[in-house]
Amino acid sequence: MSLEQFSRLLSASTHNFANALPAELLLSSEGGLQTFYAPFDHVNAGARIVLCGITPGLQQASRALDEARSQLRQGASLEHAKQAAKETASFAGAMRRNLINMLDHVGVHTLLDIESCARLFDTHRHLVHYTSALRYPVFVDGQNYSGSPAMLSRASLRHQVETHLAEEIKTLGPQCLYVPLGPKVTEVFQHLQTQGLLKPEQLLDGLPHPSGANAERISYFLGSKPREKLSSKTNPVVLDEAKARLLAKLATMRSENRMD
Repeated sequence: MSLEQFSRLLSASTHNFANALPAELLLSSEGGLQTFYAPFDHVNAGARIVLCGITPGLQQASRALDEARSQLRQGASLEHAKQAAKETASFAGAMRRNLINMLDHVGVHTLLDIESCARLFDTHRHLVHYTSALRYPVFVDGQNYSGSPAMLSRASLRHQVETHLAEEIKTLGPQCLYVPLGPKVTEVFQHLQTQGLLKPEQLLDGLPHPSGANAERISYFLGSKPREKLSSKTNPVVLDEAKARLLAKLATMRSENRMD
């Protein structure tokens, strides 16, 4: 799937994507799972680091579709429309702020020699590729998919992982680093690692998912919420261990000048 196949439909559409995605964009259905097209096709082949979420939610999908429609109506090329749509919509909203805070907290910005990972969303976009384990937005019974059922347990989801994500990894090459957002995305990368698509040292796992629904885990990870005030839903031991592993890996990379 690509914007080429949907460009005429999108240019002519007056649909309000923020409410729901139209049936014309439906790619597949599997039980309660529905996968829709949204323009997240662009791959920044020169990226040094990849930020990988679970799948675009309705907010991100609607922003991408709105931007692509606007670009196409202004006469932009398909490639420019795809790039603009992806850069506008990727990790939009509160998720972007949470992600930047966590990346800066562990020092990823120093590895990339930039003042803050906020620059990955403006002046230094050339350094980053934004993607998702499931490139195209998935919904469960009409709600944003958040990792259940497991991505490798359903044919339509596994297909996205083993085609779109796998092809992106092949395109980006063996020096690129990957930041999987949350344990469910980490599982997907570990699966692709067993297939020989990337090496363990390319994986910077350990960040909680940056969703606003994950606020307590994020606050604890950032050190702004003390352990004794955590609810029973948050396991500080798991977060501490994951953070320690990530910090150790980043320290090793700095000592080896991994990104030079």
